[in-house]
Amino acid sequence: MFSVKLLFFLLLTIICHGVCTITYPHQQQQLSIGVVDGGFKVRIERFVYETGSDGEISTMILAEKRTRRKDVTNGFKYYNGGWNISDHHYIYSALYTGAPLFGIAAVWFMGFGLSLLSICCCYCCCRRTPPYGYSRTAYAISLAFLSLFTIAAIVGCVVLYTGQGKFHNSTTDTLDYVVMQSKYTVYNLNNVLDILATSKGIGVDQISLPPSMKKNIDRVDEMVAKAARSLDYETKKNEKDITNVLNSVRLALIIVAAVMLLVALLGFLLSIFGLQVLVYILVVLGWILVTATFILSGIFLTLHNVMGDTCVAMDEWVQIPEAHTALDDILPCIDNATAQETLFQSKDVTFQLVDMVNKIIKNVANIDPPPFPGFLNYNQSGPLVPVLCNPLSADKTDRKCQPGELDVSDAAQVWKAYVCQVCAKDTCTNVGRLTPKMYDQMSAAANVSSGLSYYGPFLAGLMDCSFVRDTFIMVHKDHCPELTKYSKWVYIGLAMVSAAVMLSLVLWVLYARERRHRKYTKLAAAAASQQSSFATEK
Repeated sequence: MFSVKLLFFLLLTIICHGVCTITYPHQQQQLSIGVVDGGFKVRIERFVYETGSDGEISTMILAEKRTRRKDVTNGFKYYNGGWNISDHHYIYSALYTGAPLFGIAAVWFMGFGLSLLSICCCYCCCRRTPPYGYSRTAYAISLAFLSLFTIAAIVGCVVLYTGQGKFHNSTTDTLDYVVMQSKYTVYNLNNVLDILATSKGIGVDQISLPPSMKKNIDRVDEMVAKAARSLDYETKKNEKDITNVLNSVRLALIIVAAVMLLVALLGFLLSIFGLQVLVYILVVLGWILVTATFILSGIFLTLHNVMGDTCVAMDEWVQIPEAHTALDDILPCIDNATAQETLFQSKDVTFQLVDMVNKIIKNVANIDPPPFPGFLNYNQSGPLVPVLCNPLSADKTDRKCQPGELDVSDAAQVWKAYVCQVCAKDTCTNVGRLTPKMYDQMSAAANVSSGLSYYGPFLAGLMDCSFVRDTFIMVHKDHCPELTKYSKWVYIGLAMVSAAVMLSLVLWVLYARERRHRKYTKLAAAAASQQSSFATEK
């Protein structure tokens, strides 16, 4: 039997790796989630945050109204803790929603089992010919209801088979989407690593980044590379594990639908043809199968409600942008410190590269060179080269571009007009202020700056968790409706099949009894008629 908790975290765990722990200044409790020892380890606390100027502490409970259910482990008192899969009280309160089906399974198993035992005892210990009675009405009604419940079992199997197929497709689509988001994160992180590595080799006219910055880049590269490898490993591992679980669940449901359909049809045919011994054997088998399917239906009803709780909780998270919550504080790939350091270093590299290029343009390319050849004189002339727009100020805050400054993404194309032809001594032989070598170096620096600027929002999204929030917005919007809809189909199909086969079992016994009585009555009537004819002849 599959794990409800494992299926529940289908939507959540694939974007996490290791144990990610984030704390905020206003947070009073630590939040963590992760994957360890091949299983899922989750600890999600209630979120406590400060409200008002007086610093009053209040508690935010997710999906509070929906999760208010009776808790069998707490004297059937109502559970008020909200959505929290790590709280066993929440688990038991969710299981309570399947109590009717679990109760039917228990009553059926015990009641029908005792009935079978009583019939066997009476048959074995009280061997006397019972006074047979036969009613055409009872016979016809039992046959009609047997046909009706057999048709209901067939319909239930169709609903179950269709529901499990759509449920499997919806869960697979959700998994694929979250895996895609995780792989997208790994891809972007690797691109940032490549750009930072390239920046260490950037230099213009023998001027490059300072050694201290290169050491910082190496340190960040190591942190990000480790996080990217960890996320990639956990993503592939979890994807494989969850896919195996989904395939096992699908196979189990298909087998259940096929077996129950076969049992219903066999029972109907064996009853019609009066094969009582086979009917009784099938009754015992069906008794166990009906109990199992009722339990399975209760589990899927619980899963359906937990999925609904999760979707409501996610919707509440994304509706409260000013508050941090458990999943809001989970970074999909790296911890907050790594994201913050990576973002800072990318900004620092961007600022330094643009500043370095602009100094070369202002102090070398755009000057009027002295008449004698030297370091600053390579025969540059013509219109002045436009400088780059530095998107950051010295304090690494955003800065607006000034008129005449080039955007880093367009600089390489614009600078082509300022490149001169050079001779063997690398001096310009026509009008121009940039040698091909200078152009290549400056273009490389601009491309690196452009790349880091492009991935800046991505890194900021990791740091403030907006990436996770956007992911769950899409899950709630595009996937939650189908997940809850088709999980409902599955447990309804299971319940229909269980109820139909359960009633069919009873009717198998009743119809076999009526058929036996009908046969005995006809034989008795034929014998009586024969005796009457014999007496008349005498």
